[in-house]
Amino acid sequence: MNIAEAPAQPQITRLDDYRAPDYLIDTVSLEFELDASETRVSSKLKMRRNPEGQGGPCILNGEYLTLVSIALDGKTLAGNEYQRTTDTLLLPQVPASFELEVVTLIHPDQNTALEGLYHSGAILCTQCEAEGFRRITYYPDRPDVMAVFTVTLIADAKKWPMLLANGNRQASGEMEDGRHWVRWHDPHPKPSYLFALVAGDLYCQQDQFTTMSGRQVLLEIYVDPENHNKCDHALNSLKQAMRWDEDVYGREYDLDVFMIVAVNDFNMGAMENKGLNIFNAACVLASPETATDADFYTIQSIVGHEYFHNWSGNRVTCRDWFQLSLKEGFTVLRDQQFSADMNSAAVQRIDDVDQLRSMQFAEDAGPMAHPVRPDSYIEISNFYTVTIYEKGAEVVGMLKTLTGPEGFRKGTDLYFSRHDGQAVTTDDFVKAIEDANQLDLTQFKRWYSQAGTPVLIVEAHYDADKQVLELTLRQSCPATPGQPEKQPFVIPVAMGLLSSSGASLPLQLDTETSAVDAETRVLTLTEQSQTFRFIHLTEEPVVSVLRGFSAPVKVKFERDNETLAFLMAHDRDSFNRWDAGQQLLIQIMLRMVEQYQSDKTLDLPEILLDRLQHVLDDPSIDPALVARMLSLPSENYLAAQMTIADVDAIHAVRKYVKQQIAQRLKAGFNTRYQALNQAQVYEFNASQMAQRSLKNVCLGYLMATGDPMQTQRCLKQMKQADNMTDLLAGLRLMVDQPGPEREHALRAFYEQWQHDRQVVDKWLTVQAVSDLPDALFRVKALLKHPAFSMKNPNNVRALIGQFCRNNPVHFHAKDGSGYRFLAEQILLLDKLNPQVAARQLGAFNSWRRYDAERQALMKKSLSDIAGAQDLSADVYEIVNKYLAD
Repeated sequence: MNIAEAPAQPQITRLDDYRAPDYLIDTVSLEFELDASETRVSSKLKMRRNPEGQGGPCILNGEYLTLVSIALDGKTLAGNEYQRTTDTLLLPQVPASFELEVVTLIHPDQNTALEGLYHSGAILCTQCEAEGFRRITYYPDRPDVMAVFTVTLIADAKKWPMLLANGNRQASGEMEDGRHWVRWHDPHPKPSYLFALVAGDLYCQQDQFTTMSGRQVLLEIYVDPENHNKCDHALNSLKQAMRWDEDVYGREYDLDVFMIVAVNDFNMGAMENKGLNIFNAACVLASPETATDADFYTIQSIVGHEYFHNWSGNRVTCRDWFQLSLKEGFTVLRDQQFSADMNSAAVQRIDDVDQLRSMQFAEDAGPMAHPVRPDSYIEISNFYTVTIYEKGAEVVGMLKTLTGPEGFRKGTDLYFSRHDGQAVTTDDFVKAIEDANQLDLTQFKRWYSQAGTPVLIVEAHYDADKQVLELTLRQSCPATPGQPEKQPFVIPVAMGLLSSSGASLPLQLDTETSAVDAETRVLTLTEQSQTFRFIHLTEEPVVSVLRGFSAPVKVKFERDNETLAFLMAHDRDSFNRWDAGQQLLIQIMLRMVEQYQSDKTLDLPEILLDRLQHVLDDPSIDPALVARMLSLPSENYLAAQMTIADVDAIHAVRKYVKQQIAQRLKAGFNTRYQALNQAQVYEFNASQMAQRSLKNVCLGYLMATGDPMQTQRCLKQMKQADNMTDLLAGLRLMVDQPGPEREHALRAFYEQWQHDRQVVDKWLTVQAVSDLPDALFRVKALLKHPAFSMKNPNNVRALIGQFCRNNPVHFHAKDGSGYRFLAEQILLLDKLNPQVAARQLGAFNSWRRYDAERQALMKKSLSDIAGAQDLSADVYEIVNKYLAD
């Protein structure tokens, strides 16, 4: 069977059709005779009928397998005693309990989909979430079938000296034919999606961690030998995460060893396989010379995320894939908290919300809109989305806001103790929070079942005679596919009131008899409209609403430029200071887009320049926050604010605004840059990251002045940089400068770093997002470059993905060339790796928001994809949703 074959007819899986498994597995014994071309897998399953099931035949999942033999309780079955389809094995007659032995053959080196067991460079490794285990052996491949695994790995001792699997090492030995074996045992029942193995000739860096109960845990990170000097940060991040999870959630690690393996070919960022986390190499390898601050930050976050899954995902897992956010949303919240505690809480919150608004809000507004707990899917891999992860985290975060930190901790403690070793649902999670806090969260659960981004409308009216502020909050939610009508959500709205001098004003409601001593309070909106009356206000307050972004909603609150500028200067909440600045920029830039469309002279208000100057000059503000406040909204986000997105007008206006700010504030940018551009030994910490971030924002503005001296300054920074953060910041700026210096910079960078795959991906990306007119021509040329492989997901994301998602003015070229390019690449990718192909379709998500000509061109490209023969279920599902009326 060809490894690239797709199911003949995609089938819809529905939440309402869930039923408990008919058979359970107590123990699994697996033996792998590993080889890249052909691996022999022998499985022994001790199974029993599930009293909660509906009976019937025993059905196992299996894809792309060569069946060698089947034995039931020691008796080999003849061909007429079982039935096979392309994806199942059915045993019509089995006893109440039995032992099933199955032997299969698989071909790792043919597996370009990177699901199941596959070959990555010189490494054999697995990826089984969501449904990859069925590509290894016949098995009930669903998360609610949990079993204790014992795994024996056999391989050539010279070729693959490291043999790793889940759990604890149990035994090992040498064989006469030059092979060796290692046996692993995981005492904790787990579903098949958490199974993992790795075989390779790898460098191992070790450390120790002492748990809060005094147990010693061995920590091991495995990488290709040439990357031996890039493990320290991931190892330190792991120890930080282990200690943090004990301190904040009371969760202790439960095996004798915790392993991380870095592989070059991986569909995702990382995978939380019990005790054996497999990481995309880009998400674990770091040194100052090759990784940027953003890389260090991301690695710390992802290492934390995968480790935190040990409890929120592994010890307590999801009953079915509709509950995916049960583990992912909760764990994203945990890794966000971790990153905030390790670094800058304010900047962490800003970055989290910026990503949510830019990506998830767009998903909610498009044809792929779906609830945090979806109702149906064709291919579950398509639902590893920002809605499941980031919006899911916001939903759990709202539970934390409603219950308070202590109440939330009580709820999570109850959840873990009540459901340890079980496969459960989002309802079970919410029930634990309810029971621990004596709350009724029935209405709150609409966040899990209703799609779309609610709109929060805010109106404020002050009565000077009565010294009363009436704050009216209204909510609505637009229709989404399959959900034309929405019921009111529970929306926690954190807010504050400010005096004309910026001081906090009292937050006492007319229903309260005593004053409230707080700068911020949370109002809970449960109806379509509610009015809250604040008393004893001797002056008209300035309202600060949705502090800390307390709910994932869009806010409609009419505020003039002066009010937004005031909040930008005085709000007590760092997030709202940044947000007020962003809203001010958006308000001004959208007005300028209208001016551009009407051929009017562009006018940048002085109030914006004045406020940005104050931010730039204020030494009391965290430089990291200053860098965020000085950064302009992206072209994609500006487009999302328009009924009909005008990419050309947005691009022209954003470029003009940056140039005007650069020219008017040039002296300030120059002063700040010089003060920050001091030689120091690189460290990954909040202080240094903040300084480098602001320094490079200043350099970006200085380059926007068009002054040739700034180009020389940029080149000088690149030449003197001893870290990738400053070097890459310079290269990104040089790529937008036409001329020989640009080509020299790109050539020199590649010549220096061509042997480092992660750095080469950065080189691909800076060219993919170039502002210059030759961007698509260059991207097409890079497809043929030796550094690029269509089989490597990181290469695809770095070049094709970045061009199509983050270079809107060129992707949305009027001639449709960007759309045709993406359609061609998706059809090529679909034959190699359907998951990666389907994810590239996201660039078409908002296709109906553009003008009629561009819509027609995008629809044509989507139709070309839909009309192709033998589409994978992954691509089939998304492209047909995009084209649905």
